Amino acid sequence: MHAPKDFGRAFAIGIALNTAFVAIEAGYGLWSNSMALLADAGHNLSDVLGLLVAWGAATLSRRQPSDRFTYGWRNSSILAALFNALFLLLAVGVIAWEAAWRLFYPEPVAGVTVIIVAGIGILINGFTAYLFAGGRSGDINIEGAYLHMFADAAVSGGVVIAGLLMITSGWEWIDPAVSLVIVVVIVWQTWRLLRESVTMSLAGVPAAIDVDQVRRFLLAEHGVTGLHDLHIWPMSTTEIALTAHLVMPDGHPGDAVLFRLAVELRDRFGIVHPTLQIERGERTCPLEPAQVV
Repeated sequence: MHAPKDFGRAFAIGIALNTAFVAIEAGYGLWSNSMALLADAGHNLSDVLGLLVAWGAATLSRRQPSDRFTYGWRNSSILAALFNALFLLLAVGVIAWEAAWRLFYPEPVAGVTVIIVAGIGILINGFTAYLFAGGRSGDINIEGAYLHMFADAAVSGGVVIAGLLMITSGWEWIDPAVSLVIVVVIVWQTWRLLRESVTMSLAGVPAAIDVDQVRRFLLAEHGVTGLHDLHIWPMSTTEIALTAHLVMPDGHPGDAVLFRLAVELRDRFGIVHPTLQIERGERTCPLEPAQVV
């Protein structure tokens, strides 16, 4: 079973940079009366909390199994991804409410300050996203951190555009309008994370796994005449487990065959913790419906 890559340094740098930027952005947002800056600061604050939760989960997921937690704490990374998705949606609800109010009752905004502060945000969020870019494939916990930072850089770019438009046009409603665009971007990026984390929390088959292909692979093994009680679920955001009952009338094929199947399940499907039970098919297991195929 492979160990997930350690992103502790990336988390520490990202949290430090974004915490400092949140303080700066919120302060200038209040001083310049910019709802767009305050909205982005609120989003960045939620990202800091999200990074903390993701870092904690990534650390806990590396803990060794115990008599109490026989799989270790691997599932904590799934819970972290779910928490981050829910927290982000709550944060954008507050932002949307305030932005909608400002849209009907706009107030003067210091456009130059907005541009400068948001420009700094592009650099900080872009660099933080880069730190997580190498781990976004195959781990929604790390992918969530990456997507948040990447989207923040893009959103800060939108705030810069809003500042330029306010300077050139004098339209004060542009600031809350951009805030609402920020909300749409955040909801869009968060929805898939929420859907996948809920599925994983319910022990659903990961999106990357085709159950029919796994079933056909096991049934194609020499000596296998039936298959039942096939279960595939995520142990964490990076590790997938499988259990299955193989009906083999000739009896147990030997450890070498099971080891080979384990390696092929890992290489073909990314399943790193398979458990295969061999049955001769003389009786039906009394504990669960047979579901023989």
